[in-house]
Amino acid sequence: MDFDALLLLSFGGPEGPEQVMPFLENVTRGRGIPRERLAAVAEHYLHFGGVSPINGINRELIVAIEAELARRGLELPVYFGNRNWEPYVEDAVAQMRDNGIRRAAVFSTSAWGGYSGCTQYQEDIARARMSAGSDAPELTKLRQYFDHPLLVEMFADAIRDAAATLPEAVRAAARLVFTAHSIPLRAAARCGPDLYERQVGHTSALVAAAAGYRDYDQVWQSRSGPPQMPWLEPDVGDHLDSLARAGTEAVIVCPVGFVADHIEVVWDLDSELASQAADAGIAFARASTPNAQPRFAQLVVDLIDEMRFGRPAARLAESEVPGYGCSVNGALCTPACSVDR
Repeated sequence: MDFDALLLLSFGGPEGPEQVMPFLENVTRGRGIPRERLAAVAEHYLHFGGVSPINGINRELIVAIEAELARRGLELPVYFGNRNWEPYVEDAVAQMRDNGIRRAAVFSTSAWGGYSGCTQYQEDIARARMSAGSDAPELTKLRQYFDHPLLVEMFADAIRDAAATLPEAVRAAARLVFTAHSIPLRAAARCGPDLYERQVGHTSALVAAAAGYRDYDQVWQSRSGPPQMPWLEPDVGDHLDSLARAGTEAVIVCPVGFVADHIEVVWDLDSELASQAADAGIAFARASTPNAQPRFAQLVVDLIDEMRFGRPAARLAESEVPGYGCSVNGALCTPACSVDR
């Protein structure tokens, strides 16, 4: 399958203090989140001047992707669209239409299956094409990449780099903790039994082995919503308390569920969790995410080449954990995802 463009599809984030509340209202529309809860989350963004890192990182990643495309001799323009803030995906697809793009690959900044990690991006594609009208380009969302060798390699290297920042006296005994965004248990049951949880666990096992760790913990972070609604647990903060009670002297936290250092990383981990660790007397190191590394750009173009040349998916290890392939024009890649939320 040939493409004449690439669309990088992401979540979006504010780029100024005046944008924070409108952005959060976009994200939570229809969910009945109290205004006071939005105001509390807004403070996280305002701590960084009202600017989420995610748009800037994505623009840097696009530059790296363009360089990788050029290195491989591919002439594909790269477009950028978001679900929740400018540049909106609807505007990006309209621009593609006006530029004569007929068939484009779509890379989403989520490695995972499940509703939030995959299906919602398919809905974004379908909505943007509908907005663009009958001349909208065909859009093919590239596959989930949670076990791609380059993703595992980047996280493993990040863990080793983080470990090197710890005091030498506690480095060898540091506890490795993987964290990913928690989701409601009801949502976790979509798209196959516990698909997201299983994929995150599989990736953590691959990364730990690649980094040379036999033992590690898998936890979750950044939950929201009413307290009576069950979410994936344990929470990373609660887990850190448990480690402190057990006498742990150092931790390495790897945000394996995130491909970029956006607000749930720089606030929830680098600010709140780091402060909690300091209060408990625990040496703390946080592994970086792929962000805009050249290897991440290589991964993106690898996924395109799988489609162009019909190559087998590059997966680090055979596993019973499913990873679904491409979807066209917002169609679901597994029927289980059509279950109502």
